[in-house]
Amino acid sequence: DVQLVESGGGSVQAGGSLRLSCAASGYTYSSYCMGWFRQASGKEREGVAGIDSDDGSTHYADSVKGRFTVSCDSARNTVYLQMDNLKPVDSAVYYCAKALVCPRYGPDWLIQAKYHYWGQGTQVTVS
Repeated sequence: DVQLVESGGGSVQAGGSLRLSCAASGYTYSSYCMGWFRQASGKEREGVAGIDSDDGSTHYADSVKGRFTVSCDSARNTVYLQMDNLKPVDSAVYYCAKALVCPRYGPDWLIQAKYHYWGQGTQVTVS
């Protein structure tokens, strides 16, 4: 079974940075389509970023463009989310997710239904 394990969350002051990691296991293919989502308390889960490991293409929600960077290390089966200039509104539980097929259109990368496997999440708190 595919397993996704997030790490790197924590508490940080506004303007600070965090780097989240998502370690993936349980599948044989070297290429993958991964996304990052977040869910703030009392709100719906929203898409943050996505990456296609084959061509390195990335996709971002408007709210994080220019501040967050998604990347991957195929040798380690790990996806990262570098978060800079954090704001209190970024506080949420962050989840990584894996799609069986890479979304074809840019906006689809931020849609939950396009993903089939999910991690347990890691808390990010910005004060």
